[in-house]
Amino acid sequence: MIVMDSKAQLTVDIIAKVVEGRVTIANAAKLLSKSRRTIERYVKRYQHVGIQFVIHGNHGKAPPNKIPVSLKEAVQALIKDRYFDLNLLHLAEQLAINENIVVKRETLRGWAHDIHHVKRAKRRRSNVRKRRERMEAPGLMMQMDGSPHRWFGNKKHCLIAMIDDATSEVYAEFFPSETTVGCLKVMRDCIETKGLFKTLYVDRAGIFGGPKRCNFSQMQRACDELGIEIIFANSPQGKGRVERAFDTFQDRLVPELRLNNINDITAANAYLKHVFIPQFWQSKIQVKSRQAPEFAPLSKHTNLDDICVIKDHRKIRNDHTFSYGNKFYLIDSPLKHSIANQKVEIRNTNKKGFTAHFAGRQLTVSEVIEPNKVTIEELEIQKKLEVLALVDKLGNVSAASRQSGVSRDTIYRHLKLVKQGGPDALKRLETPNLRHKNRSDVELEQTVIEFSLENPHLGQQQVSLQLKAKQTIDVSPAGVRYIWLRENMNTMALRVQRARKAEIA
Repeated sequence: MIVMDSKAQLTVDIIAKVVEGRVTIANAAKLLSKSRRTIERYVKRYQHVGIQFVIHGNHGKAPPNKIPVSLKEAVQALIKDRYFDLNLLHLAEQLAINENIVVKRETLRGWAHDIHHVKRAKRRRSNVRKRRERMEAPGLMMQMDGSPHRWFGNKKHCLIAMIDDATSEVYAEFFPSETTVGCLKVMRDCIETKGLFKTLYVDRAGIFGGPKRCNFSQMQRACDELGIEIIFANSPQGKGRVERAFDTFQDRLVPELRLNNINDITAANAYLKHVFIPQFWQSKIQVKSRQAPEFAPLSKHTNLDDICVIKDHRKIRNDHTFSYGNKFYLIDSPLKHSIANQKVEIRNTNKKGFTAHFAGRQLTVSEVIEPNKVTIEELEIQKKLEVLALVDKLGNVSAASRQSGVSRDTIYRHLKLVKQGGPDALKRLETPNLRHKNRSDVELEQTVIEFSLENPHLGQQQVSLQLKAKQTIDVSPAGVRYIWLRENMNTMALRVQRARKAEIA
């Protein structure tokens, strides 16, 4: 019995098509990211041993020249602690001289790369690029990318497009920005219309599992679950099919959207899918393929609702609760055994909220409502009521005043308020129109504001001096500053902005 992963299955499928003459060796090398010599070797072994060629002869065996892990960890520790600023050649020399450790250069390079301690060389000139022929059949390779542009209206939007390398058939949709949700939606539309394709050719953006998100990309996870191989382009020219498609969209679609007075994303998507692509793209740009399509139908056990979603994981606590979105949730589903300290899978569908899953089974959860914390005002009322309770207990206001430290006048005032309006009457009443006794007059403040707006470039010191000299108004620089802070005009930019608004009004 031979157990193969998705990559091995793709290799067998492509090599079988090469033997049948349905795929050329050059395109097979591109699809599998292998050299022409390797593809020829695969074909020869496939003709002799069948699909067993995909299993390497050394599979499951330990290399005879394998270096001990302890030596690797010791060298990496030395690089971090002592030789962190040496290049590889200098590092090899110092290890041999000082530490009596001899390691080959490429082995040392791999160890240094694992802990991100390698000095990068300067970029050299790129090689001459050669034309690559289209794939023989639709479904062998799809190219995907996003193009932020001012497609309609005054704001930028992103057009996420997926194009078939063999026929240039395109699937596209507008989104506010290039997001994982948008890419998953476009890929799902393509799969629901045509079926599963073999490979996805993309750039090294984090959305697709590039260097920044190589371990937690949602697109990469979804493609792995669907058995789609992702190929990363080393340059924009590598995925030129979709790049040139964006040039055509920007050249033709933008003026058409403007001429039809389309300024919202809903109308733009409707025009793109129902007018532009059927009437122009399919008749002028799309071409016929050489061979029959290679799209694979979806299995009846495959549910795109469980794959083309944003998935997160949370750890289950001992009381069978987990946190998500700054809230706590309790697992209500009946469980035979405890699943504490396990990972629960969160599927975020945006429109429907989220669902929690464990071992492929959807869990019933409910939000845990925690009691609200007591406010400062409620604590003050509680303290006042405690003093009044002490008065009832002792039967003497003076004794309660001495014991609680609250004056007799305050206690009598609180007793009067409770008698008139109950405990709610003890709330502190705010008087917004009451001005502080040390605050400047209203007329003086208005004069300072008007003079500051007429001369927004002056600082608080100059405003104080000129008001005293020209209008005989005595206001200190600190007083000017306080007025500015209350009116939110403490910087020159804020004063200029307010002055312009006053002129417009």
